[in-house]
Amino acid sequence: MVQRGLVESREKAKAMIMAGLVRVGDAKADKAGHLFPESAEIHLKAPHLPFVSRGGIKLEGAIKHFSLDVQSRVLLDVGASTGGFTDCLLKRGAEKVIAIDVGYGQFAWMLRQDPRVTLMEKTNMTLMEKTNIRYLTPDGLGIVARGAVIDVSFISLKLVIPAVSRLLEDRAFILALIKPQFEVGKGKIGKGGVVRDYSSGTVAGYSEVIS
Repeated sequence: MVQRGLVESREKAKAMIMAGLVRVGDAKADKAGHLFPESAEIHLKAPHLPFVSRGGIKLEGAIKHFSLDVQSRVLLDVGASTGGFTDCLLKRGAEKVIAIDVGYGQFAWMLRQDPRVTLMEKTNMTLMEKTNIRYLTPDGLGIVARGAVIDVSFISLKLVIPAVSRLLEDRAFILALIKPQFEVGKGKIGKGGVVRDYSSGTVAGYSEVIS
């Protein structure tokens, strides 16, 4: 896809494949590592993704819905992964984005080269006993941010939000993606990982955190 000029980067090609937007011949391409003949016809359902991953599309919708102003702000992207949220924030005028992720090597190359981005990999927002993961503190960040976006997995936001709040100025915003399966506890997750009754307990938990 990159060699044919259909997309500008491997990261964007992978994101489009994962989004189900690519067909090779008559079959949908579902894995970036599959090999096809050089003569194979490649069709895109959409000309391109506006961001390096689908996460940027989700965040853009939320920013519009809540009428958030990110222009000229220093912001945190917690759980940055490939950088979809970071890309969206920059395209909407953020002055600087500090991208934080506990993992390593996922962040899009084009964003790594952007002087407006500070990437902090192998970095945890909560104190955990992992010797190869650093725990981020306000002193370690070196700057007070004016807002944060959060997309994390395998941990409750009730643990993450207080840690993020310490890194923000007063009256900063937090926009977090809620994943019910990581909020309700194992005992309330049904067959196939589906959470059917979670709203009351989850809302009560967040009310406690916010207060």
